[in-house]
Amino acid sequence: MRRADKLPGVGTTIFTVMAQRAAQTGAVNLGQGLPDYPLDPLLIELVAEAMKAGHNQYAPMPGLPQLRECIARELSARHGIEVDPQDEVTITLGATEAIYSAMQALVAPGDEVIVFDPAYDSYDPAVRLAGAHCVHLPLLPPDFAMDWQRIEAAVTPRTRLIIVNTPHNPLCTVLSEADVAQLAALAERHDLMVLSDEVYEHIVYAPARHHSALAHPALRPRSVAVFSFGKSLHATGLRVGYCVAPRELTAELRKVHQFNTFSIATPFQHAIAAYLGRRPDAFAGLAPFFARKQQLLAQGLAGSAFRVIPAQGTYFTLVDYGACAPLAGLSDGQAAQRLLEQAGVASIPLTPFYQKPPLQTLLRLCIAKEDTTLRQAVERLANYG
Repeated sequence: MRRADKLPGVGTTIFTVMAQRAAQTGAVNLGQGLPDYPLDPLLIELVAEAMKAGHNQYAPMPGLPQLRECIARELSARHGIEVDPQDEVTITLGATEAIYSAMQALVAPGDEVIVFDPAYDSYDPAVRLAGAHCVHLPLLPPDFAMDWQRIEAAVTPRTRLIIVNTPHNPLCTVLSEADVAQLAALAERHDLMVLSDEVYEHIVYAPARHHSALAHPALRPRSVAVFSFGKSLHATGLRVGYCVAPRELTAELRKVHQFNTFSIATPFQHAIAAYLGRRPDAFAGLAPFFARKQQLLAQGLAGSAFRVIPAQGTYFTLVDYGACAPLAGLSDGQAAQRLLEQAGVASIPLTPFYQKPPLQTLLRLCIAKEDTTLRQAVERLANYG
């Protein structure tokens, strides 16, 4: 039977592989980015109430109006911008669908899309499935800074769009105000669109600040910004995300969205809208919540063979295993495998996020875990090597 292979070379994601190995071996799983602690009981109650109230049929294709209005109000309060909930906000099946639908809607075969490695693994396939070419530009250790001269040189007449991720997964960095200004100038100079992945926008650690593409006057007319309630409500299984874009770009995105997922789980949308009404400060506590967990990890590993890299954002952190004798000379993939097998801790290497990985000795750990889980992982890591 003849069949098309539209994504040659793409296999099971590193997240799935490490999660499966952790389950098989009984390792502490700090690999996959999902919480192991319970949700706010109020959110659970509101989901049940929504279903009991009969909100179990299709939601409107763009999303529940009251939820889109909540989003517009929050963006206004947080970034001081006016967003039309009717024509500029779309509820999606998590951020991944928003990214995929945006690529199918906004780029065409032969276009080029610039991404920055280490890049979240859904970007490249979404670009390729749109028939476009993904141009990978590496962010290099030790500081993973944006090289704007190199970025400028990579732009060609075929460049259509740039994808940025801030706060960044897996680097845990945040774009500075100067970087956002450089991005805006580049986009204006070459008439480019921008997809800004901002799913961790509420998890930024002082003195760093989040600078949304939506808040920059030159980027606002040409940007699609992507967000996730799964991350901000500690509930990745809800699979409720959203994207915000100017009316013209939103209209194109919705053409794809309606034939992709069409609409998102109705009771979840009702519950989230009600929850945000009852917990208007729900997002304000996220950064302090995770900062404490960062501190727990850093203090526990102080003096060990693992050096914790200070994070600016996200609910991940990077650790450097370069001084750990049993891992010396190993690639990050080999080091992650050995840590899982010998220390009983699952992590994520950075190599799978690069097209051409540089030499480095960093692993990503997820801190969205119970304190008992983190302490168990810290004990195993501190005693290893």
